[in-house]
Amino acid sequence: MRLPIIVSAILPLVVVPESNDWVGAVVGIATWLVFLLDYVVHARHVEHYGRTGLGRFDLFVVIATAPWFLLPGAQAGGFVVLLRLARLARLAMATKGSRRLFDRLGRIAIVAGGVLVTGSLVAYYAEHPTNPEFGTVGDALWWGIATLTTVGYGDIVPKTPTGRFAAVAIMITGIAVLGLLSGSLASFFRLDGGDTAAGSPTGEPAGTATTSNDAALQALATEVSALRRQLEALTERLTGAPPT
Repeated sequence: MRLPIIVSAILPLVVVPESNDWVGAVVGIATWLVFLLDYVVHARHVEHYGRTGLGRFDLFVVIATAPWFLLPGAQAGGFVVLLRLARLARLAMATKGSRRLFDRLGRIAIVAGGVLVTGSLVAYYAEHPTNPEFGTVGDALWWGIATLTTVGYGDIVPKTPTGRFAAVAIMITGIAVLGLLSGSLASFFRLDGGDTAAGSPTGEPAGTATTSNDAALQALATEVSALRRQLEALTERLTGAPPT
C-alpha cells in the first residue's frame, strides 16, 4: 500500500478535487478510497487497531478528508486543504522506510534552504548596487532557486566576484542535494522498501535469513568434521600410530 498511499496523499494537492471537472472528482474519491481501504485492512488484521494512537489518527484522516465536496452547497476552503495535508502526516507514519525517507529529506531541505537563503542574500547585497537584475530580494531568491535546482534560466546573472562565489556555493549544494535526493528515493522505492533485516540483502524476512544462516553453519561444521576424520585417518596410515 505504500505507493498508492504516496500518490493519494500528494495527488489531491496538485489536482483540486473541488474543481468542476470530472477529473477532480475522480481524484478526490479514488484517493479517499485508498485511505479508507488501508484503514479497513488494518482494523481487520490488527487487534484493537482503532484504540491505538495511529488507528485513531488514521480514522480521523479518513473522516476529515472524505469527499464532502460532493454534498450540495459544500465548498472547500483553506481549512479543508489544511486537513488534506494530514494525509502527508499519515504517509510519514505508514512505514519505517517512509519515516527514514522524510527524516533524510528534512535534513536535506534544512541544509539546502540555509544555503539558498544565505547565498541569495549575499548575492543581492553584492550585486544590487551595480547590477539592475538583482533589483529586489525576491529577484535574488528567484535566481537562487533556479541555480540550486540546476535549471539556470540565465535571466539573472551575477557579475561581481562575491556574487559569483555565492553562485558557485549554491551550484555545488544543488548538485549534492540532487544526488542525495536520488539516492534516498532509490533506497525507498527498492523492492524490499528499506526494511530488510541486517545480513539479508535479498529482501528475505528476518526469520528466513536466520534459518538460512543456521543451515549454512551446520553444513560447514559437518564438512569440517569430515575433513578432520580424513586427516586423522591419513595421519594413522603415515605414522602407524593411533590419532590423537
